[in-house]
Amino acid sequence: MSATTSGAGAPALALFDRRIALRAARDSVTKLDPRQLMRNPVIFVTEIVAILTTILGVRDLFTHPPHAAFALAIAIWLWLTVLFATFAEAMAEGRGRARAESLRRARNEMIAKRVPNPDDPALYGTVSSTDLRVGDVVLVETGDLIPLDGEIIQGIASINESAITGESAPVIREAGGDRSAVTGGTQVVSDSLLVRITAEPGHTFIDRMIALVEGASRSKTPNEIALDILLAGLTIIFLIAVATLVGFAHYSATVLSVPVLAALLVTLIPTTIGGLLSAIGIAGMDRLVRFNVVATSGRAVEAAGDVDTLLLDKTGTITFGNRMAASFSAVPGVEEQRVAEAAAMASVGDETPEGRSIHALARDRFGIVAVAPDGAVPVPFSANTRLSGLDAGGRAWRKGAVDSLLKAVGETRPPQAFTAAVERIARSGGTPLAVAEDNRLLGVIELKDVVKPGIRDRFAALRRMGIRTVMVTGDNRVTAAAIATEAGVDDFIAEATPQDKLGYIRSAQSEGRLVAMCGDGTNDAPALAQADVGVAMQTGTQAAREAANMVDLDSDPTKLIEIVEIGKQLLITRGALTTFSIANDIAKYFAILPAIFVVAYPGLSALNVMRLSTPQSAILSAVIFNALVIIALVPLALKGVDFRAVSAASLLRRNLAVYGIGGIVVPFIGIKIIDMALTALHVFA
Repeated sequence: MSATTSGAGAPALALFDRRIALRAARDSVTKLDPRQLMRNPVIFVTEIVAILTTILGVRDLFTHPPHAAFALAIAIWLWLTVLFATFAEAMAEGRGRARAESLRRARNEMIAKRVPNPDDPALYGTVSSTDLRVGDVVLVETGDLIPLDGEIIQGIASINESAITGESAPVIREAGGDRSAVTGGTQVVSDSLLVRITAEPGHTFIDRMIALVEGASRSKTPNEIALDILLAGLTIIFLIAVATLVGFAHYSATVLSVPVLAALLVTLIPTTIGGLLSAIGIAGMDRLVRFNVVATSGRAVEAAGDVDTLLLDKTGTITFGNRMAASFSAVPGVEEQRVAEAAAMASVGDETPEGRSIHALARDRFGIVAVAPDGAVPVPFSANTRLSGLDAGGRAWRKGAVDSLLKAVGETRPPQAFTAAVERIARSGGTPLAVAEDNRLLGVIELKDVVKPGIRDRFAALRRMGIRTVMVTGDNRVTAAAIATEAGVDDFIAEATPQDKLGYIRSAQSEGRLVAMCGDGTNDAPALAQADVGVAMQTGTQAAREAANMVDLDSDPTKLIEIVEIGKQLLITRGALTTFSIANDIAKYFAILPAIFVVAYPGLSALNVMRLSTPQSAILSAVIFNALVIIALVPLALKGVDFRAVSAASLLRRNLAVYGIGGIVVPFIGIKIIDMALTALHVFA
């Protein structure tokens, strides 16, 4: 499974979808509220400077008209700088909001069949889904929508979850085990279920997903906070530096107007990364949604970029979660097809996943479709006999634990071939089931945990990314070793309790490693909560999904490859744009500083390497470029810098070569072009 085809994923959105862009344009104006901008110190200072410059420009219209045009031009481009920054954030939020629309359609109020007495589900009353409360039991039948999140307490059914996963193929959900969780808004395709409600209206999984993909609940990551502090520090330093220039200019008999100082300050402080920082973080979560992963924490997305250890629960994560029939072995003198026929007949009344898998294997391998004869009596599995089967017309078919069935048929010395087959299955981590017909031993069925297809290659890809995979399971060491070898994990922990999983994660974290955990069961919840990145399978229990900080809607444990790549992409994008932002200030120094002091110090004209036409044109060109570069980099912030599995040193060299040198060269070219345009238009003639 490639990174571009993982699951159905959310529908692709153009970087500048017209509808999203129009709403983002409106929202960018709303975001000019200083109370909102205070979260972004660089852009907040830019807005304050824009307000001051606007006031002075309007005043000059009445007191010094010749100076007003320049001041107002500076003010307009300062306002555009702020607007472009808020537009970038609004675009990122708008893309998440668009992805939430399909989820919101699945949240509509519906009628539920509330069952007062679960022992008599036929007696139900209809109520609105908004009237349901945690603990209520509801009946959902074929064609019904599940009203709210819940746990199946009775029944097995096929459920269409396309409303939340995008996958058209229905999935099986059943009472008991780790496939009992159901989500409100999904539809029962076949059969019926009794569901105990586990979430209040307005607090369901879909409600949380809507809030998350819209960015409403997103909090800043530690790296973002650290970068915010750095940007605030640089802003304060340059504010002080610009303020001191007033005295220096007075000493050199140079007059510095407030608009000129404003232009200098805004072009010195790192407005580019300041304007794009929020958009980068929100876009990282948005990219996860494209791979059908919902992150409940921006911190988790960022931490995923540094993960070096991955713990995976075996059952339901690495394997499908149910033992499935893998092969039939016959005793000497008996054909394998006869073993398959007897096994299928013995499983006629067996509706467990194991029983259904025996029917499927017999049908696929030999075309056998077992039908119970008239008057047949199923023999259910009993913990006492450890056997099950079918009686019909004086005949009997049985399957069950090897020792129990041998005892039942009076076989004290089974054939060597039978014993060898049983031992082979046990050594490989499977479960042998003996099969008999009319008290005659026929052979053995191999039941095994089936490893999900393609998972070995995916684990190899994780290994190449420097991530160590560890399987944790409650199985014995023999079974665990067999599954671990087949799946291709680096290590395994057998006979693991929830405390063992938690202890392993804490131990790894104490050594400075970042740990990711994939799981789907209630017993995985403590480890999912402790892990730096906890990824719960959508097919898992409510407890697992609540404890994790990410939910994989495709229930694919190797989705961590995409999660890690997106986390690294977020960090790389932020680093690349920070490098560009700091580098392009160098060009703006060459544009503005010589222009300010060239009259007092003619020798500074040597620094006017761009040969800008006039001091006013140089200053305004730098301010215009400073604003336009933000909007030009919005697509890169939303799309992200491509991730490549290279060393940190190689990545640094690439950043310096592409975004460092580019951050110096591009402003020289851009400012010169803008200056030529202003000169051609005779703006300062």
